[in-house]
Amino acid sequence: MDEVLIGEVIKPHGVQGEIKVYPITDNPKRFRKLKEVILVQNQEQRRLKVLHANVHQSEVYLTLEGINTRDKAEAIRGWAVKADRDQVPPLKEGWYYFELEGMQVYEGDVLLGTLAQVIQTGANDVYLVKGDKGEICVPALKTVVKHVDVAGKRMDVELPPGLIDGEELR
Repeated sequence: MDEVLIGEVIKPHGVQGEIKVYPITDNPKRFRKLKEVILVQNQEQRRLKVLHANVHQSEVYLTLEGINTRDKAEAIRGWAVKADRDQVPPLKEGWYYFELEGMQVYEGDVLLGTLAQVIQTGANDVYLVKGDKGEICVPALKTVVKHVDVAGKRMDVELPPGLIDGEELR
């Protein structure tokens, strides 16, 4: 099953094993609906039931089955927190970054490369596309991104004039 990175364990909270999690989302309230998380560090994975999730502003606190002391919570400090893809609610519009990363990006029939990273700039996101000829920063604008096929892992773009030297990639 596909897993999605949703946060990182920052530190224990209290003495009964509750953990503070740094959420990797713009909506931390999503943690309240989780039934289970996967804690990951290096090659080790632990799948644990979520007993309670508390969200205060942008801070997330989780109580997990089997983590019931401060020492056990301390032992998972720095671990990645993941969830099964089917626990991530669909967006009303748009895509999650993890759905975009790894897509093949095309302009017409020309493969520009693979979308390696979504960069948040404030004004609009930028897609960092890495290909045989180097890196291209593609603005995430409706005028540029013409089609996204999440299932097919393909994005079609129409680059603005002057963004790249067209002959370099063709």
